[in-house]
Amino acid sequence: MIESTPGILAGIVGSLDSDILNREPAPGKWSIRDILCHLADTEIAFGFRLRQSLAEPHHVIQPFDQERWAAPYPNLTAHDALDAFSASRKWNVRLIRSLAKDAFSRELVHPERGSMTFQTLVETMGGHDLNHLSQIERLAATRS
Repeated sequence: MIESTPGILAGIVGSLDSDILNREPAPGKWSIRDILCHLADTEIAFGFRLRQSLAEPHHVIQPFDQERWAAPYPNLTAHDALDAFSASRKWNVRLIRSLAKDAFSRELVHPERGSMTFQTLVETMGGHDLNHLSQIERLAATRS
């Protein structure tokens, strides 16, 4: 799943104009651009979490406030966000594919979710993708 997400996103947003990409579905709700920016930011966070989890025993993940991180999104473009997400995701997938099997059982802690393994962290990336892919698909379908 995580390896295919950049291509799926490119297929969805490639034909959308900036009005659709930047349209908020409701006041205070994220546009497609905002979701893509969030995905790019989150991929950076996942990359850091993956590497810290591999480098430190029982690493404690640092949560972040996604709404505060979203403050600059109106000044960014959907296509730049997709490019950033895709590049970071490619690098993270390469890291994951390079690991020995025992790396996936490394334990870590998320302050809001509790104890988990490196494998769970990777699976969380996929779940996060699925959630936001479905949001983007819904928003792209409402072109009127």
